[in-house]
Amino acid sequence: MRGISYSRQELGWYMKMKGTFTLVAEPATPPHGKPSLRKQAAPPAGAPVAGFIVAQDLGKGMGHVVTIDVHPRLRRSGVGLKLMQAAEQRLQQQGCHTIYLETAVDNDTAIRFYKRLSYFVLKVIPRYYLHKIDALLLAKRLS
Repeated sequence: MRGISYSRQELGWYMKMKGTFTLVAEPATPPHGKPSLRKQAAPPAGAPVAGFIVAQDLGKGMGHVVTIDVHPRLRRSGVGLKLMQAAEQRLQQQGCHTIYLETAVDNDTAIRFYKRLSYFVLKVIPRYYLHKIDALLLAKRLS
């Protein structure tokens, strides 16, 4: 969402934090036609990216999805689902039993997406984005 996305500098800061990892989805290539995931700090300069997710293992069984983004032309193609599932699996393997994330209260598409993945609303965070847009704090218990 314009104005609330992380800047490159902010993303770089998050990506360097202890317990943080980034997964990158590459555009589909034949023969299977499905995006593939790779684990790395950042994609090579100029490389096409279908989407990415930055997540953290915060310790004490808690995980956090810092951000997820999918190229606009590839939204609703399964890229976001694949990224979320891969991040959840990795966090669970690292001992996380709960994952949380934030999204703007007016981002209906994201809210529906997270609810389909069994995230539930914990609370509203007033003026979280740009000191004026409220956010929903959502969470999911991993089995």
